[in-house]
Amino acid sequence: MTVIDLGAVHAAADALFADEAPHGISLALVVMQRGEVVFERYGVQPDTIFGPGGPVTPDTTLISWSMAKSITHAAVGILVGEGRLHLDAPAPVPSWKGTSKESITLQQLLDMRPGLEFVEDYVDAGVSHCIEMLYGGGASDMAAYAAALPLVHEPGSFWNYSSGTTNIIARIVGDVVGGGRDGMEAFLRDRLFEPAGMHSAIPKFDDAGTFVGSSYVYANARDFARFGELYRNDGVGPGGMRVLPEGWRDHARTQTAFDDEGGFGYGAQWWLWPDFPGSLACHGYDGQCTLVVPDRELVVVHLGKVAADVRPLMNAQVRAIAAAAPASA
Repeated sequence: MTVIDLGAVHAAADALFADEAPHGISLALVVMQRGEVVFERYGVQPDTIFGPGGPVTPDTTLISWSMAKSITHAAVGILVGEGRLHLDAPAPVPSWKGTSKESITLQQLLDMRPGLEFVEDYVDAGVSHCIEMLYGGGASDMAAYAAALPLVHEPGSFWNYSSGTTNIIARIVGDVVGGGRDGMEAFLRDRLFEPAGMHSAIPKFDDAGTFVGSSYVYANARDFARFGELYRNDGVGPGGMRVLPEGWRDHARTQTAFDDEGGFGYGAQWWLWPDFPGSLACHGYDGQCTLVVPDRELVVVHLGKVAADVRPLMNAQVRAIAAAAPASA
């Protein structure tokens, strides 16, 4: 049985929550080992254009940003396990019928290899499809916006990280589940969040009633850790009920690409940390991270306000926490 070095965890937490920390602001840190919270610390939410800030507590719900992509992967897994979706079949997108896009498979979407144009930029609104989709002309129907973008590569031939691709997947899931927004909300709650113990989780939807699976789930840090724990246990929830099909974790962490800029591998809507073989991680804008390290029986969640250029400093502390738990033989 691996036992984490809590002294090393405290040292990393002190660095993360230090005043004027070089990586920015840490809002929440939860370390879970074998399904139990062994360490947690919380910060202070700054005031933003969306409202006043204040102290963060274990009950405070915070935004996932792109960690929601991994939640979308889980939703797909449930339907694949039931035979209601098929990975290697053409993705069921009605507007693609009879076009050059109709051969794009669900697996290619999950791998971020559909061949569709999409610029994932969070700063320059003049070139960013992501900003246009989330906040501009595509915001009312994000999946339709992304699905209408031109095909610029042969499907399966080119990796391009794209929030638009994930929202196409979320629309596919919603169409299969049926019942519009209410149906999808009930599906996520009853089939995923509640069985995983994520009682605080709140998914957000666009005006078309599609789950914004690229970016918008709110939950407290402990519940993001419980989501990581679901994958650590290969889809089995805290009550012993199988939530995801057996092997869906391996589907998530089968490497399909490597991002040279970040230094991480990519599986299917999950990132892979090469220095922890067998690990998988949810990454989100502003330093959101859920790192799952099965052979160390560990899940580490960090939520914060971390600029992209200093994120490696934050990652180094998360890495130190993971290293504090010895790998099992």
